[in-house]
Amino acid sequence: MDDDARRAALQQHWDASDANDFEAEHDIYRDDAVLDYPQSGERIHGRRNIQESRFVQPNKKRFAVRRIIGGGDLWVTELVLTYDGMPSYVVSIMEFRDGAVAHETQYFGDPFDAAPSRAHLVERVDPTRSV
Repeated sequence: MDDDARRAALQQHWDASDANDFEAEHDIYRDDAVLDYPQSGERIHGRRNIQESRFVQPNKKRFAVRRIIGGGDLWVTELVLTYDGMPSYVVSIMEFRDGAVAHETQYFGDPFDAAPSRAHLVERVDPTRSV
């Protein structure tokens, strides 16, 4: 699998995630994939368990990819994941092995107000738009 194919697979994954297509969303993972959520101390083993953990999540979710960067077996996606209308800023790090994701780590960050002290230095941007 070359970089273009990996990038396309990642885009298909995030598009399926946004559409709540739980089958297509998890096609990217190896059967023995591992998903880590460092902030909650959770690790999920296996593609089916990863899929079930997302299926039983009760919140209405939307995914807006800001950018996908990477090469070879290491890829990073920056996205806005909105749960029930509340945005969370996410970095997903995916490690491929044999053409599928073997390990993913997701980091979440909550939005915060811009600091008035730097208002004269910044350009305000829509955080849901791609970079």
